[in-house]
Amino acid sequence: MNAAKQRVGFLGVGWIGRQRMQGIIDTGVVEVVALADPSPEMTDEAAKLVPGAAIGAMLDDVLAQDLDGLVIATPSALHADQSIAALKAGVAVFCQKPLGRSAREVQAVIDAARDADRLLGVDFSYRFTAGVQAIRELVQGGELGDIRAIDLTFHNAYGPGKPWFYDRSLSGGGCLIDLGVHLIDLALWVLDFPEVSDVSGHLLSDGKLLHANPEAVEDYAVASFRLGTSTIVRIACSWQLQAGQEAVISAAFYGAQGGAELRNVDGSFYDFTAKRFRGTSSETLVSPPDEWGVRAAQDWAERLARSKSFDHQAERIVDVSRVLDRIYGIT
Repeated sequence: MNAAKQRVGFLGVGWIGRQRMQGIIDTGVVEVVALADPSPEMTDEAAKLVPGAAIGAMLDDVLAQDLDGLVIATPSALHADQSIAALKAGVAVFCQKPLGRSAREVQAVIDAARDADRLLGVDFSYRFTAGVQAIRELVQGGELGDIRAIDLTFHNAYGPGKPWFYDRSLSGGGCLIDLGVHLIDLALWVLDFPEVSDVSGHLLSDGKLLHANPEAVEDYAVASFRLGTSTIVRIACSWQLQAGQEAVISAAFYGAQGGAELRNVDGSFYDFTAKRFRGTSSETLVSPPDEWGVRAAQDWAERLARSKSFDHQAERIVDVSRVLDRIYGIT
């Protein structure tokens, strides 16, 4: 006899929420039973994917439906409080990044998940590209030797279209917390979360340097930090850069015995190649197509089907936020 499907709700059903919803439905291990969004247009669109789901506007509307898990895709300022409320109600959570606007908020969510003994996941989707998976395997297997430098870039020729992204109290920051969060996560995750030191950065808005605790959010950021005893990490990210294409995304890992790089193809946000370097020669590890965008959500759904209990891997989520705090100067 087939096991009962996990009952999952969705809070926030814009484009990202609906895309994750379809991916989770495709796993076959969950039943989407509730949707909530302040926009009736969004819930009407999402209901086409799950016609029988209960429809609401607020968190309480979905939590009333006896859920096993909740997917949160709302503005960043709401993530921590909504996640904590769901976890305290005994509901596992999968949340869009960032889980919180600061390490303090993120740690509060992790503590709530541990106290409730409920699964917690964050949509660090780039971990699930076939290219990054291949690169991590090389690094973890020692095939590139000691990693000496990591260069990470995410330039977006467009700025976010919603006003809350530009309000620091709602977003927590600009392009760094929006895009750079993925880059920091990749550096830490590929190297299995070593110690971080020597963090520094420069944040700009409209070409002007931002100082500590500004009201504006950055549209360009560069930062560096050290991992372990010697690995130097450099990141650069931006909104609305005159880059000649829609996006410039790359993650390069340079070791004593070789290198490897993930790079987007022709400005695409979705198509990536991964190459391995030996001196001046290279070989292709991965080429498009690769349907990676929903894999983080699917991984969470499949883990939920196995166990709703807290997974201690979630404790590392705060490591990313601590690096962000140090770049932003949050104490």
